[in-house]
Amino acid sequence: MYAILDIETTGGKYNEEGITEIAIYQFDGHRVTDQFISLVNPEREIQPFVVNLTGINSKMLKNAPKFYEVAKRIVEITEDCILVAHNSSFDYRILKTEFKRLGFPFKRKSLCTVELSQQLIPNMESYSLGKLTRALGIPLSDRHRANGDAMATVKLFKMLLNKDLDKIIVKDAIKVEQKSKIAPNLNSIIEKLPSDTGVYYIYNVDGDIIYIGKSKNIRKRIIQHFTGTNSKSKKIQKLVSTVTYERTGSELAALLKESAEIKANKPIFNRSLKRTIFTHALYSFTDKNGYINLKIDKSDSQEQSITTFNTKASGRQFLFKAVDEFNLCQKLTGLYDTRTSCFKHEVKECQGACINKESAELYNKRVNALIEKYNYVNKDMVIIDKGRDIHEKCAFLIENGTFKGFGFFDLNHQINNKAILKSLITPMENNRDTKHIIQSYLRRNKRLKLIELN
Repeated sequence: MYAILDIETTGGKYNEEGITEIAIYQFDGHRVTDQFISLVNPEREIQPFVVNLTGINSKMLKNAPKFYEVAKRIVEITEDCILVAHNSSFDYRILKTEFKRLGFPFKRKSLCTVELSQQLIPNMESYSLGKLTRALGIPLSDRHRANGDAMATVKLFKMLLNKDLDKIIVKDAIKVEQKSKIAPNLNSIIEKLPSDTGVYYIYNVDGDIIYIGKSKNIRKRIIQHFTGTNSKSKKIQKLVSTVTYERTGSELAALLKESAEIKANKPIFNRSLKRTIFTHALYSFTDKNGYINLKIDKSDSQEQSITTFNTKASGRQFLFKAVDEFNLCQKLTGLYDTRTSCFKHEVKECQGACINKESAELYNKRVNALIEKYNYVNKDMVIIDKGRDIHEKCAFLIENGTFKGFGFFDLNHQINNKAILKSLITPMENNRDTKHIIQSYLRRNKRLKLIELN
């Protein structure tokens, strides 16, 4: 038996959100056997962007039941059921948080239709509920309202069950809160952590931060710290008193925040990360014949680099790929040491810049295309990445080649309006490390959305 649900919340700080609306459909795999739909008075302020998104405002909820008044019904309709939701980690976390406020431990097995869809219906353009159901021809009314979204999830889940004839994938995807062999004091810390991307802070009993890290799965990473057998893990296990975290959704945001927080707090177990995180860089110079040459060299703060690398090997690997992508000369990129033509010219894959056969003007256009792609000097642009939940995005603002900070938004008009965008951004320091982190991330993630600002 399944309990397919959708929850609308107030928005706001992580684990401080309140439920504004909930819809649950009990489903036996063939048909709906019971249902519960209700507005909920969250007893807290609703964020303005949430009001715009859902249409639910405080006035509507004034006479709605409070969570403790509907809690019994939620327990009854979900008992002995597997919770199913689109991005189930969010809905399940919200329910657990609300029950925890009542002093009631709420535990259920869960299934995520986002993850199931990615397995059973691969290569879709988007797995957001709205775009996915539209692409599959599933009707969706009252988008961003609990009842409409829950009913669409019922229809989507029914389709997924039909696709998974042997129910092997569905069974494998069921998430169970397993008992841990970790020490009870450490286990109680883990229970409070999310399986989300973000930055985490490990404190000792005196309230000092002893380690800062980032992970695409905070809970899983802390479990690794608490079960590790190396010297650092054992010291952390002995000294840890509590762990806090900040969800970022975006791995880039987590990397930037981790770097900034380590510099600011200097935790005792982050010593290896206090050093500069890159050793080599890509530089350009123009030779006596007017050709732009590229070279990988040790990083020098006095020189303007195109992009930076953790090692010389990773820099050379990047250059080999760039030579193919932009049809460049191996000799003029320092990859083929010769006084005559490069190897690629011998096999007719280089147009002859190495022996002055191709004009410098034509060759330099392609080199400049590479520089333009991998360097944001003097650029005004916004990098768009994942947000903390399915409805949200993270924006990174770069003005005149300077990283200004990042923030979260829900509506596209917020990033198209520069004044609104700046108000959403949390300022961060621009330094060589942040530049390296951003450039490395852009190289690794080709599908990131980049918006150039006027």
